[in-house]
Order: sequence, then C-alpha cells, then structure tokens
Amino acid sequence: MLIRMVVRRSHRLLMTGVIMLCSACFSVKISTTGASIPSGARTVSVQYFENRAAYVEAALAQQMTDALKDYIQGNSSLIMVSGSGDLDFEGTILAYDTKPTAVVSGDLASKNRFTITVRIRYTCSVDPDQSFEQSFSRYQDYDSSQDFENVKAALTEDIQKLLIEDIYNKAFVNW
Repeated sequence: MLIRMVVRRSHRLLMTGVIMLCSACFSVKISTTGASIPSGARTVSVQYFENRAAYVEAALAQQMTDALKDYIQGNSSLIMVSGSGDLDFEGTILAYDTKPTAVVSGDLASKNRFTITVRIRYTCSVDPDQSFEQSFSRYQDYDSSQDFENVKAALTEDIQKLLIEDIYNKAFVNW
C-alpha cells in the first residue's frame, strides 16, 4: 500500500515536471482577432481618403475613411489619433466605375461590373519593414436590366466592406 502511494506521487511529480518543462519550451500567442499588430504600436491614424477617380462619388471618400477607422477600432486595441500615429494609413480612391462584362447581342450587355480601386500607403513607424504601398480592387457584377443609380448604394457598401477587410488583413494579418 505504501509503495503504491509513493509510485502515484512520483508519477504525479514526474507528469507535473514534464508539463512545466514543455510549457517553458513553447510559447503560444493567442489572438482573438487573428491580428498581428507590431509590438510597441499603441496608436493608429487614418488620413482622409483622396478621391482621384474619373467619376467622383461625393460621399465615398468620407465613407471609406470612416469605415477603415471603425474597422480598426472594432478589431484592435489601438488608440485612434489625429495627425500621425505609430501606424498610419493614407488612402486614394483610384477608380469608381461600371463596365459591361457579358455582351449578348450587338452592343447589349447582360451583366455589368462595378469596380472600386483604392491605393493605400501604410506606414509602420515601429517596424518600417512592415510598411507598404499597394492597390486594392474589388468588384460586384449586377444585371444590366437594373439601373445603376438604384443599386449603387448597396454595391458600394458591399465592395467597401471587402476592401476594408483586405486593407486590414494586409496590414495586421500579414497575408
């Protein structure tokens, strides 16, 4: 009986030692958002998007700026500042256009493609190697029987969400 108790205790001590040794050898980084924000970065800034598209949708620049700010604040613990933060985003809207994609007969199209393209300059002052300048483009196809003015608000919102996710992922998820 005494021998069994000693064996059990030594077995428990051995298992505890193995667990402690393993936990000391490996580190696990836990993130609830999947974001990999550079260590040392506490603040972020988003400059007002410039609209240089051939067709200028008046509210789009403000919508893109606000959407990026909201997404970053909702998905990170960074503090939004005006001016320049540890991480800084500058955006330019390059394209906001619609073109036919599926021509059925003569000059008639059955589908149109609505595209928004933005160029982002991301500056990471705490780790300059992570800085980038890149264009992001997304589109949605819609039936040509629909009037663009009637569908553009919904299409713009859908495309904008995808673009904001792409920008965030490039900056913080390192894809």
